[in-house]
Amino acid sequence: MLDAARLDATFAALSDPTRRAILARLAQGDASVTELAEPFAMSQPAISKHLKVLEGAGLISRGRDAQRRPCKLEAEPLAEATGWLIEYRQYWETSFERLDDLLDELKRLEKLAGNRN
Repeated sequence: MLDAARLDATFAALSDPTRRAILARLAQGDASVTELAEPFAMSQPAISKHLKVLEGAGLISRGRDAQRRPCKLEAEPLAEATGWLIEYRQYWETSFERLDDLLDELKRLEKLAGNRN
């Protein structure tokens, strides 16, 4: 069963484009705060705030490697969010299939009515 608070935290963290970009970078491998800050026009403290949100949502973890504190992507919350979204995708696919069936039936009826005239 999904933890609603964790799911909320995941979606809140994903709502920011900077945080999504950080996750995309971490999907390529671990990185330090300095490395993560490079592509952005913002200070390291600003990046650190984004990292705290991601860490709070369980989307990243921070390790220790001598003087470095590399950040690592933690994929489990993303998998849970994906599972939640897939349920809705299945709902919409079923709805679209019913709509397709209805449209096919209307076309068939329209063709029959046209043949009668």
